[in-house]
Amino acid sequence: MKKPTIELQYSRQQSVYLLLSTALLWLVSLPAWAQYAISGTVNDAEGGMLPGAAITIEGTYKGTFTDANGAFQLTNVKPGSVLLRVSLLGYEPQTQVLDVTQNKTLSVSLARTAVAVDEVVVSATRANQKSAIAYTDVTRRDLNKLNLGQDIPQLLNFTPSIVTTSDAGAGVGYTGIRIRGSDATRVNVTLNGIPYNDAESQGTFFVNMPDFASSVSSIQIQRGVGTSTNGAGAFGASVNIQTNKLEEKPYAEVNLSGGSFGTRKVNVLAGTGLLSNHFVLDARLSKIYSDGYVDRAFSDLRSFYISGGYYTKKSFFRLNVFSGQEQTYQSWGGVPENLLKTNRTYNVYTYDNETDNYQQDNYQLITSHELSRNWRLNVSAFYTKGKGYYEQYRPNDRFSNYGLPNVVIGDSTISRTDIIRRRWLSNDFYGAVFSLDYNSFGKLTANIGGGWNNYQGAHYGEIIWARVAGNTNIRDRYYSDDATKRDFNLYAKAFYQISKPLNAFVDVQVRTIDYSFLGFNSQLQNVQQDAKLTFFNPKAGFTYVLNDRSTAYASVGVGQREPNRDDYTQSTPESRPKSERLIDYEAGYKIQTSQVAFTVNAYYMNYRNQLVLSGQLNDVGAYNRVNIPISYRAGLELEAGARLAKQLRWNVNATFSRNRVKNFTEYLDNFDNGSQERRTYSETDISFSPNIIAGSQLLFTPAKGLELGLLSKYVGKQYMDNTSNESRKLNPYFTNDIRIIYSIKPKFAQEIAFTLLFNNVLNELYESNGYTYAYISEGKVTADNGYYPQAGRNFLAGVRVRF
Repeated sequence: MKKPTIELQYSRQQSVYLLLSTALLWLVSLPAWAQYAISGTVNDAEGGMLPGAAITIEGTYKGTFTDANGAFQLTNVKPGSVLLRVSLLGYEPQTQVLDVTQNKTLSVSLARTAVAVDEVVVSATRANQKSAIAYTDVTRRDLNKLNLGQDIPQLLNFTPSIVTTSDAGAGVGYTGIRIRGSDATRVNVTLNGIPYNDAESQGTFFVNMPDFASSVSSIQIQRGVGTSTNGAGAFGASVNIQTNKLEEKPYAEVNLSGGSFGTRKVNVLAGTGLLSNHFVLDARLSKIYSDGYVDRAFSDLRSFYISGGYYTKKSFFRLNVFSGQEQTYQSWGGVPENLLKTNRTYNVYTYDNETDNYQQDNYQLITSHELSRNWRLNVSAFYTKGKGYYEQYRPNDRFSNYGLPNVVIGDSTISRTDIIRRRWLSNDFYGAVFSLDYNSFGKLTANIGGGWNNYQGAHYGEIIWARVAGNTNIRDRYYSDDATKRDFNLYAKAFYQISKPLNAFVDVQVRTIDYSFLGFNSQLQNVQQDAKLTFFNPKAGFTYVLNDRSTAYASVGVGQREPNRDDYTQSTPESRPKSERLIDYEAGYKIQTSQVAFTVNAYYMNYRNQLVLSGQLNDVGAYNRVNIPISYRAGLELEAGARLAKQLRWNVNATFSRNRVKNFTEYLDNFDNGSQERRTYSETDISFSPNIIAGSQLLFTPAKGLELGLLSKYVGKQYMDNTSNESRKLNPYFTNDIRIIYSIKPKFAQEIAFTLLFNNVLNELYESNGYTYAYISEGKVTADNGYYPQAGRNFLAGVRVRF
């Protein structure tokens, strides 16, 4: 009876594949009725040529960059009136209205900005048009369209190769992100170039930064190894987040939103603008609440952001202070497979205070100084303080699990009781990052940079209640474990214009790690241990400009990543896994015309010693991750944008990939005889790595200030382990959202924008994450699967008023 279901899923996948392929090919083949050329040079006020300046025709996809001599050319420009924009980091952008009735030759002079700009502090770690890697830039305008209270991963959902998930099912609270199948522990995240990943788990917890998107000016997502950056090794992707850029005029803004599942957000933003041509102050205060789609999975989130800056023409200093406080009811347990059809919102937890409670305070001092026309120095210092706990009710738990003796009452010995415990984490994370940037305003640009950080984490557990207390006191600590981790990296990168069309880059990084932790020794005793690692990560590539419309590029890079906390603490030196290594090959082609922009990027990510769960018990009885010798990801990423008509735009992307483990050994607990059985597999799929990911945004503007959008997302089948077993998978899903934005500009405000977002309008029932545990019982293999259902049809509505 399952055959029709399999055929239906296959047919649907094929339909999506054909639809996307046809759409992308059609977009690329759209004709460009162009006839004339616009060419010229761009220089500064001192007469020096400015290479790398962006030349774009507003309202189209057409654009180019000046070469090493500051020259540019745009061919095949349609006749008529066009608005030409010329911009370069550190210079005031300039726009010109041109009446194109013949070939045009221009000489454009850009003036230095009156004050230094914030973007320079992240330029060393961000990709640019010469980086020869796959990346996507997300602007504040893009974020505002979806920013109604959901977390940052949800706001990035429609960018290429991304799959997002939410424990509570509504996009608020604990959310996750995978890029090309790589989970959050393998994605490097920086805030203004400062590392943000948790030093020990290497994960990123956006729940600790509620409404942070409202203080973000731009996000760059680099797929693959990417460029050298600070913090955890980028083993699948990087997410580079930049907060408020300089607002020279005073402003105030209020955002109110609400919708399904009791979700609501309110925030207030304000800024002084540039005072006395030097000082600026920006602030935000936010409150978000949601009951969640899953039963009792509420999120109660608060945050603030304050930033003060001092600017001169050549330097600036910024102090950012921001904090997030969260309380979320736990929905980590998922929904058992046998309840998925009858009770999708089931939550295994029923204790009324089964909550996660955490506060994170962040301090950043960011500085940038122009040493000369060619040299700039950026130095930042940071400190992050985090402290919190999650509380759990443990029915009928053993005293021995907490190092407590059994309780003897008369002739009875009690070895179990109901217990409420809290597991605490208190950490301090501080350090500095820097970059020394060189620009010859000719053939060579280069950066030398790096960072040092120190993490100190205290892990401990408390008993706060026991039904049978025995010889215990409230807040008795049943474990305590302090860890220290030091991370240092140094990188150098250079871009060199070999010839007019050909640019090459080289990027090398050295990273060292010193990690001290409480782990098992060879005698299975818990003692403080130390691990020292050194990584060398080279990268190189080239970019070839075929003409003003098309560019080709290729690169190769190495990334390496250390095991995480559990890999170290739940093993002995003999069983401890090795570090992972990745060689990433990227090649792509871009073409832009007035009506169409298209990019194709091919990648091959070759892993050595990738860490995965196999079910094997190690020498201390832990189900630790193990190294698999060879695995790989190979894929094709397609992006296209087109102006189908004056009022109709279509942005679409698709990733087609093959993600495989060469050889995999699974270990199954055999409850019939107490042993473990081995099963071997060849060429199986890497877990949580769909072969197809696609996103579409069809945008229609029928009237001034009104935008209607159809937002679609398709994610193919995913396996929850590395066996490619059909009984342990997530089904493919296809969601559609409708977004309506209407904005007006009354006399008393800069803008009032109304947003209405209907999510999952076709009420697709789907699960975006899950887990599996397979074992042998009564001679049969059984898999206990858990799933994280996402909300069906729901809505969010909001209003933004900016003064």
